[in-house]
Formats: sequence, structure tokens, C-alpha cells
Amino acid sequence: MNSFLDRREAGRVLARRLGQYAIRPDVIVFALPRGGTPVAFEVARALCVPLDVCLVRKVFAPGRDDIPIGTIASGGFEQLDDATIDARGIDRRVVDREMAHAREELAYQERVYRGRQAFADVRGCTVILVYDGIVTGGTMIAAVSALRARGAAEVVVAAPVATPNAVESLRGVVDRCVCVMTPEPFHRIGIWYDDFAPVSDASVLILLEVAAKALKPVAA
Repeated sequence: MNSFLDRREAGRVLARRLGQYAIRPDVIVFALPRGGTPVAFEVARALCVPLDVCLVRKVFAPGRDDIPIGTIASGGFEQLDDATIDARGIDRRVVDREMAHAREELAYQERVYRGRQAFADVRGCTVILVYDGIVTGGTMIAAVSALRARGAAEVVVAAPVATPNAVESLRGVVDRCVCVMTPEPFHRIGIWYDDFAPVSDASVLILLEVAAKALKPVAA
């Protein structure tokens, strides 16, 4: 396969690599929004398992998006990049301020996607973490850490396309890494999709709602 038609088709192809997780009560699919949601929707639908989202936000020094100072993720996960903070001599008051701002932004995005619904209980579960493409693996690793901190028993990372280096780095932190393509040279994620249009918040909400209704028990 040279490319995917779009994210939805990529999800259907990816789902065929994950058949062993179908119709299992201990399995939950998590999307990394926004781009991972259409892919994860098709995976969850094919496997007949719940769909949720895991938000990850990298936090940077003010005005310097090349100096990471921390990471926050859904479920209350936080991690500071102490080595960078100390090496750059960044004032801890600045770090606290930027982390607090990132918390507010993440909380707002959580409310947009979940409303009042709580983060899924993943204790003892097998979690399949899905994105539309992986370049470095850094965001995925943060999401994996967040889900393990919440008690996930097994974490599977799945993507239609990823760099070989990312796959190698992820294999050290996840139970399984599933990718349809690992091209070299990689160039960029969008080149492996015929349609790689931006995914809106509205689209994410629609897919989450459809997925929730699809698994809703039918009254007798």
C-alpha cells in the first residue's frame, strides 16, 4: 500500500491488524485527538469496543517552542522535564505558571470532548492507543505513561504509519506496537494520505457520540 484514502480508511486497515482484541470486555480504544479520532473510531467500531480520548499537551518555555519544560495528559498525569529546566536555568515560578496555564487549557478541552463524563476507568484493562501517524513517539510515550499511571494492564500503540525510529523507541515502553506502514524515508505524515484535511472539534464530538450510541445496551 502506497497511501491511505483518508483517516477513516486507514482505521479500517489498521483494525484488521488488531483482530485479537475484538469483542473483549477488557479492551478500550483511546484516540489522540484530533487527528487520531477518525482512525480510532474505525478501530473501535470494527472491534466492537468502547472509544475514548486521551489528551496530551506538551508545555514549553515562554516564547520557545523548542524548549520543553513538561507534559500533562488526561487523567491528571503530569511530568516535568527537570533536566531541561535546570540546564536552561528556567525560573521555577515560570514553570509553575506555564503548567497551570496548560492545565486550564487541557481541562477546557476535556470539557469540550467529555462534558460531564469522567475519564474511563482503565484499571486492569487492555488499552489500544491510536493516532494517525507517529514521527518521534514523544506524545505517544506521554500518553502511555498517563494510562499506565491510571492502572492499565496492557498498552498497545497503533497507527497507520510511523517512522522506524518511533516504532523502535515505543517498543521499549509498550506491550505491543502495531503499524501498517513504516516507510523510509518518511518525509511527513500527510504524504501517506490522499486526504489529510484537518479534523475539527465538531467532528471529534460526532464520532465520540456515534461510538457511544453504537455500544449502548438495547433495552429489553
